[in-house]
Amino acid sequence: MRCPFCGFEDTQVKDSRPSEDNAAIRRRRFCPNCDARFTTFERVQLRELVVVKNDGTKKPFDRDKLARSMRIALRKRPVDEEKLEQLINALVRQMETTGDGEMSTREIGEMVMETLRRLDHVAYVRYASVYRDFRSPADFNEFVDTLKRETITE
Repeated sequence: MRCPFCGFEDTQVKDSRPSEDNAAIRRRRFCPNCDARFTTFERVQLRELVVVKNDGTKKPFDRDKLARSMRIALRKRPVDEEKLEQLINALVRQMETTGDGEMSTREIGEMVMETLRRLDHVAYVRYASVYRDFRSPADFNEFVDTLKRETITE
């Protein structure tokens, strides 16, 4: 593993342990060249995922981008990091086992919205406001009214 600080290619593993509900291995590493310490995670990848954008272009799936967007929606909400990691892992596993390895941004967005809807309604509305491109307060009102009706019937 290359050191992210100095680029040295022969770093050493100091500690390994399971993390994220045993879905990954967390490794503490040490660089003998610059004395830096850093953490890496090793996860199982069932297949290469490709994201099909709205304009038809294809890009490799980026787990970190998914995690970042969910973290933004959940900012200052009462959801701990471990729970979030479990949800992200479950979403990625679901994506890896669905279809042929290609997913549209729409499919991914809907999966994330459904996950957030079950987890935290505030995060759900935050994510939806960007994903569905709300342009006015009326868009928020309409969305929240729909959420209220769904919540009452559940």
